[in-house]
Amino acid sequence: MEVEVDEKDLKVAGAEPLTGERRGLRIRGWEIESRKRSILNSSSVERWEQKLETNHLPEMVFGESCLVLKHVESGTKIHFNAFDALSGWKQEGLPPVEVPAAAQWKFRSKPFEQLILDYDYTFTTPYCGSETIEMDTDKHGTRDNLDGSSSLHWEDCKEKIDVVALASKEPILFYDEVVLYEDELADNGVSLLTVKVRVMPSSWFLLLRFWLRVDGVLMRLRDTRMHCVFSDSGNPVILRENCWREATVQALAAKGYPTDSAAYSDPSIISQRLPVIMHRTQKLKISGNL
Repeated sequence: MEVEVDEKDLKVAGAEPLTGERRGLRIRGWEIESRKRSILNSSSVERWEQKLETNHLPEMVFGESCLVLKHVESGTKIHFNAFDALSGWKQEGLPPVEVPAAAQWKFRSKPFEQLILDYDYTFTTPYCGSETIEMDTDKHGTRDNLDGSSSLHWEDCKEKIDVVALASKEPILFYDEVVLYEDELADNGVSLLTVKVRVMPSSWFLLLRFWLRVDGVLMRLRDTRMHCVFSDSGNPVILRENCWREATVQALAAKGYPTDSAAYSDPSIISQRLPVIMHRTQKLKISGNL
């Protein structure tokens, strides 16, 4: 999705592009930046495996890619990166998805070698973002240096993201999609973690999505949506909705849905077919004197 940004729209909204080679913009006290880099090289893969204490990583890990949203006055930084997401995968430690015998023989097997799956090869993660308090606006470290700990407190709430307002015809001042990692499960499906951001004159909105399709076996969707309406008071509130959906292909077939994997290439289209197994809404109140 390419978005043509009108410089007049930026000016009216009080926004300005980031300088140099940085991609993003400053608006209403926020600095929003996306970074898209190449996949990890072999030495980086070895370093990540040591840190994560695993011998397994997705086929494509975009380790230096990220999305960063920083509230400059408070130093509140919300960011999305592959390392923290894979730390969540490792910590959750789901059992491997059962696959048909023929498919299991294909998974990650080398010629004349059958591989036993004793880990979650789908790289399913509970990750919903990372947070830090960072007062130095000139500090731009690498993903390896980012710290997932913070003193930010998300409160459970009953408020919901206003999807009607998001559907209004506001100009889009900035849009980007960042792939964090991807694995085609040895041609037996897809495991994909992406984050998309959209910035309008009145707010920013993002979707972090983990999408899993194990052909003939399972569909899994874990979405995290965040929405922040710009505040004149300088103390914005971020709403966060986590929604997990999943179903076996067998269960979908029982409801009359197709079982062909070609029918499930777009998670947005089939998400409503998958039953919700977890839903939670929280809010974060940002104060300028953190």
